[in-house]
Amino acid sequence: MKTIIIASDFSNEAENATKYVINLAKETSAKLIIFHLHKISIHAENARLSFSVIQSSIEQNHKNVENRIKTLSLKHGIAIEADWAMGDFYQELQLSIDRHQADLVVMGMDDKSLEQDLLGSTTTEAIHKIEVPILAIPLKAKFTGIKKVLFACDIEKGVAVDVLEKVKEAVLKFHAELEVFHVSNNLNKIEQDKNELGGINEGFKDIEYMYKEVHSDAVIQEIKDEMKRIHADLLIMVPYKYGFWSSLVHKSKTRVMISGMDIPLLSIHA
Repeated sequence: MKTIIIASDFSNEAENATKYVINLAKETSAKLIIFHLHKISIHAENARLSFSVIQSSIEQNHKNVENRIKTLSLKHGIAIEADWAMGDFYQELQLSIDRHQADLVVMGMDDKSLEQDLLGSTTTEAIHKIEVPILAIPLKAKFTGIKKVLFACDIEKGVAVDVLEKVKEAVLKFHAELEVFHVSNNLNKIEQDKNELGGINEGFKDIEYMYKEVHSDAVIQEIKDEMKRIHADLLIMVPYKYGFWSSLVHKSKTRVMISGMDIPLLSIHA
């Protein structure tokens, strides 16, 4: 966690995420960059303003964003860089990631809503489009330290070595306790195959962790219940990609989990 990009539109969700990460960065000595994408309002487009007027408005917005971030930096006593852009959000965010060699992107999340459950959001869309780990921070989340981490993964599908490395890095960085949690919907399965845990044991050989498996068809609910039981400060999940037709009927567990949460979710691609 050397360089963190905070994607912000200065909404309440983004402002809360920024405050959370500023406190997190102070503990990890990470470099902070606030990425802001400027969009010309539909009213300005419909008004058919001259190019010079639109250009002046763009320049003013750029200046306002830089001043806002400078004020934030002085207020919290931490260096924060501004990265301002125009264009497609996901393309420009990826360019910012590449430009700064960021290893984490932070985004805020709104409270649970029907629209978000059905269609997702900018954050949940980014989780599936951006390969860099994304830390999604709900509006209710407040930083009080990260002491307990719940890593909910699908042991039966396998967990990539690079994912285990990133999980281990996060746990060591915060000196946190780790629980690896697997929900199996194979109700006839009595005991976890030791070979399936081999990769986990090897990946986490340098740290202590607890493994727990539950047999249930209610995967989402089991993860939520376990989060509450251990008082987790952070949930880590691995988003899986699906084909076009299956994606039409499949409801992403990552997307459903993040809706209505009150602790951050760290999404790590394999």
